[in-house]
Amino acid sequence: MTAERRKLAVGTAFTNDHHTDVPPLLDHLRNAARDARSKRYVDLFGACAVLSGNRQIAAKAACEVLMRCLDQALGRRPVMFRTGESETSFDENWLLALARALKSGDTPSVTFLLHSQVPKSAHRNLVFLVRSVVESFDQVDNVVGLS
Repeated sequence: MTAERRKLAVGTAFTNDHHTDVPPLLDHLRNAARDARSKRYVDLFGACAVLSGNRQIAAKAACEVLMRCLDQALGRRPVMFRTGESETSFDENWLLALARALKSGDTPSVTFLLHSQVPKSAHRNLVFLVRSVVESFDQVDNVVGLS
């Protein structure tokens, strides 16, 4: 079996289209992780159930819930660097790979990534949150004042 490396289109959420070496989606997730550190515990399963019906609010909430609950899904606290940092951690690379696989519909990669890091009981909720963030990434940038 051979693996195929896919070249991403310039200007996507997974590639660098500005002066730093960090994809915009990763910077967005890093900001959400920084903000989530000071907030109280949220249960992964309950959080997915209460996301808003308003698309813009839900987009912001999905990213926040993802970063607040990622430690539950991974079974440990993920390593997230500061916004703008050019180096990426294993957890950041894993999260971007999962987002990329979900966006492109690469089910075997999604399955592999989930089974390598996440208990089966958290798969559905994690996929829901990551997919929500990826699909609404352009909407999240337009939301202000919802902290």
